[in-house]
Amino acid sequence: MRTRGFTLIEMLVVLAMMGVLAMAARPMLQMSAQRSREHELRTALRQIRTAIDAYKKAADEGTIARPADASGYPPTLDALVAGVADVKSVKGRKIYFLRRLPRDPFADPAQEVALSWGLRSADSPPDEPRAGNDVFDVYSRSTKKALDGSRYKDW
Repeated sequence: MRTRGFTLIEMLVVLAMMGVLAMAARPMLQMSAQRSREHELRTALRQIRTAIDAYKKAADEGTIARPADASGYPPTLDALVAGVADVKSVKGRKIYFLRRLPRDPFADPAQEVALSWGLRSADSPPDEPRAGNDVFDVYSRSTKKALDGSRYKDW
């Protein structure tokens, strides 16, 4: 009885076809990974901006102490995580606006989380954001373009 197997040419043809299929799938995988990071960036920006707005609302309502010359926005991003003393609480309870500060997914992973974001103070113009005495908004420091053609730093 003779057992049949694959010839060398048949094996090479199958390997070549698998290579072509893998090369066709690679751009789709890269685009999927970029789309995932973009979704992560949107979520992180939404979380931080919601926390900044909640801090401002608490300052405007007098729930947290605010100096007379301050804008009411948090002085740093870390203040959102560290918590602020509730002036209406008899027990000196703190109000926390974030459990943890999300990282910019396009930033260097070795960089500290708070430094991965670009900061805009309340007194800086919207077209030229710069840091100041408070944190009015955050943006990605990435200079890359998104899948829709916009820049991540403009989100």
